[in-house]
Amino acid sequence: MPITVRLGESVEKRLDELAKLTGRTKTYYIRQALEEKLDEMEDLYMAEQRIEEPQKRWSLDEIERGDDLES
Repeated sequence: MPITVRLGESVEKRLDELAKLTGRTKTYYIRQALEEKLDEMEDLYMAEQRIEEPQKRWSLDEIERGDDLES
């Protein structure tokens, strides 16, 4: 799915330089950066949800014993 993104001049220049130095495309680096940032944002969102809506937590011992983790 094509997406258009406007970059600031300094970011675009850095991206151009990195692409030239490494022989990779700008698209490659944009995709990598976006995937990494999305991972971070998803983790943060899940952590915030867990704080706001506490749920049952299990200890490592409970997991290793195979206790009923459905409840």
